[in-house]
Amino acid sequence: MHYGALRAVDGVDLSVQRGEIFGLIGHNGAGKSTLFKMMLGLIAPSAGEILINGTSVRGRDFRAARRHIGYLPENVVLYDNLSGLETLRFFARLKGAGPSQCEPTLARVGLADAAKRPLREYSKGMRQRLGFAQALLGEPRVLFLDEPTNGLDPQAIRDFYATLRELRDAGVTIIISSHILAELQERVDRLAIMTAGKIQALGSVQGLRDQMHMPLSVALRLAPGAVAQAQQALGSLTGVNGVLTPEGLLVSCPRELKMALLGALSGLGASLLDLNIREPSLEDVFFGFSD
Repeated sequence: MHYGALRAVDGVDLSVQRGEIFGLIGHNGAGKSTLFKMMLGLIAPSAGEILINGTSVRGRDFRAARRHIGYLPENVVLYDNLSGLETLRFFARLKGAGPSQCEPTLARVGLADAAKRPLREYSKGMRQRLGFAQALLGEPRVLFLDEPTNGLDPQAIRDFYATLRELRDAGVTIIISSHILAELQERVDRLAIMTAGKIQALGSVQGLRDQMHMPLSVALRLAPGAVAQAQQALGSLTGVNGVLTPEGLLVSCPRELKMALLGALSGLGASLLDLNIREPSLEDVFFGFSD
C-alpha cells in the first residue's frame, strides 16, 4: 500500500490458518493498522490480492463475507446516550445479526449488570469490553483485534484471553495486534514482526527464538563462598559466561549447551541453593529482529 512515496505496507506475503491466534507486532508506524484496514476492505491495496475465507476483499462477494468478520478498532468510539444493550442492538442491525444475540453477548464479556446503563457511566475498561462484544456479534469466523486489552484490568484481561481460546477451539481465526508483548508471548500460536511496512520475521515465539540463536539466562543462587567453585564448574563450557549478582551468578548460555550446563552444575551439590532458567522474552525477540 503506497501513499505517494511512502510504502506503508510493502510486499507483505502472509497466510493465517483457520482456528489460529495470530499476533501482529511492530513499532508505531510499522504498517500494522494499514494492513488491518486492507484486510477489512476499508482501503484498497495498491497492488496484490487479499483473500479472507477465500473471498477477495475487492470482489463483489466480500460485502456478504464481511458479515462474518468481527473488528475491534484501537479506539472505540460509541454513543454516550445509548445503553450497552441499545448499542449492541444498533450494531446487530448493521451486521444483520439477530437481536437475541445481544444480551448473551453482553453477559459473555461481563456486562450483563450494566446492560441498561448509559455509556456515559461506563469506565474505559467497560467501553473496551463493549467494543469486544460488538466484534463478537454474528458469530464471526475471523476476528481482527487492534490493542484489544486497552483499559482492561488483570481479571478482565484473563477473561478476554479465555474467550479467545474458546473461539479458537471452535475454529475462529483471530488476528491480534498489541504493544503489550508480555500478554501475547504465551497466548498466540504464531506471530509476525513488522518493520517499515515489511514482515521481518514470522513463526511461533519459540521458533523465532531459535532463528535468533538467543541464549538462555540462568540465575544461580549459591551458598556463601561457592562462587569460585561454580565458575570453575562452568569454565569448560565454551560460550557460557557468568556475571556476579548479590545471590550468586547470572549465566548466559547458548541453547544447545543447556543440558551440559545443568550437568556441570550438578557437581556443586548443596552449594547450589536454587536456579532459574529464563527463556528470551517476546520483547527480546522483537528487538532482536527489529533493531
